[in-house]
Amino acid sequence: MTLTEQLRTILPAEVVSDDTAVLAAHAGDKWFAAQSPAVVVQAESTAHVAATLRFAHEHGIPVTPRGAGYGYVGGVVPARGGIALSVARMRTIREIHPQDFVAVVEPGVITGELQAAARALGLFYPPDPASLKNCSLGGNIATNAGGPRCLKYGVTRNYVLGLEVVLMDGTVVRTGGRTHKNKTGFDLTGLFVGSEGMLGVVTEATLKLLPHPPARAALAAAFVDVRAAALGVEAIFAGGHLPAALEIADAFTLRAARAHLGAGRLPAGDAHILLELDGQPAAIQHELEALAELLRGRGAQHVRTAFGDAEVEELWALRRAFSESLKASGLTKLNEDVTVPRGRVVDLMEFAAELERRHGHAVASFGHAGDGNIHVNIMAANYQDPVVHAQVEAGLDDLFRQVIAWGGAITGEHGIGLAKKRWWRQAVSPENHALHLAVKQALDPKGLLNPGKFLDP
Repeated sequence: MTLTEQLRTILPAEVVSDDTAVLAAHAGDKWFAAQSPAVVVQAESTAHVAATLRFAHEHGIPVTPRGAGYGYVGGVVPARGGIALSVARMRTIREIHPQDFVAVVEPGVITGELQAAARALGLFYPPDPASLKNCSLGGNIATNAGGPRCLKYGVTRNYVLGLEVVLMDGTVVRTGGRTHKNKTGFDLTGLFVGSEGMLGVVTEATLKLLPHPPARAALAAAFVDVRAAALGVEAIFAGGHLPAALEIADAFTLRAARAHLGAGRLPAGDAHILLELDGQPAAIQHELEALAELLRGRGAQHVRTAFGDAEVEELWALRRAFSESLKASGLTKLNEDVTVPRGRVVDLMEFAAELERRHGHAVASFGHAGDGNIHVNIMAANYQDPVVHAQVEAGLDDLFRQVIAWGGAITGEHGIGLAKKRWWRQAVSPENHALHLAVKQALDPKGLLNPGKFLDP
């Protein structure tokens, strides 16, 4: 029997497919690499996931778990073929409990859908990756996804109270619970968050919710250059302010946005910052006014304020369009989500400009200035040309080498996947790498779960 036929003896036929179009749809994510699996299992329950993994473990077949496929590092590319195990059909919000401030969800639930359902009950799920309308919570958990609101509220890990996880041998284990404090044994929940599908497959998550802030406000400010904008960011913190989000964008990013969206949509200036406040209406109105005055005093050429959801979302729509604007330039966009200590944000933005001069390719930098997580995008023409490809790789070598030297991280929210596999060993110590291997060996001794990624030789 073929692999497809074998799987259909233990699973419903409709969840197993080797159709060419289905295989192609499960060959990769938003990164450049793709590799077709031999078969796709579109699981609809924990039982389906457990049966698939148990079968694969017994027969030595690689399994690549995936959610919505909106990652940026090739984390769901079936690098060794085998089975692509999708949980995208597991899209039920099982419970939202206002008294406990928790939500219990399946991994295929779209992040924005949970946010909307929680808000309807006066509750708030803060993590907000840029792809929140498309990405799934299972993928967010696998990569420990971030987003602009990380500055005030933290990343996905800070909201995962408990998990149901299926291990590679088919064992179903529950970690954590639904209490907001829990110190019963090791933090096994935290072990699986950010594990990039290499230790187990999440089939249910219990997530922490907060009361929804009653009001929102935002401020956008234009500056003459990125150094002036970054110094404005430092002044915000020095003034005792902690926005919910604080973003920065450089000249190339803004030029691309004006070309894509229309010049009138963004004010003049070669650098912008965008911040959001939330809380009680009177308090954030007062803080908004104070921040506008502070930034004008720091050289802001244009300050625009917004109050209420509609006005705030109008400003965020411009920020969320940056990535598409860069893609619309016709250049290949190499998106690197590096993170540096907060005090190095100015240095990183200036180093990105130096990369452009050194390697001859435009660099667009924007992102989460408040927590040092800046998306440094090398913009390459004719990326498939071997000479251009080598130049870009040399630029990435320089970028990661400098970020590591500053005590930073080569990824703040996207993960390692395939895209950053080459730099993994530079980013961690030999002892750290050995500890990763020990954990992997304990949970997946045959190395079948999402193989070919950063722990492979």
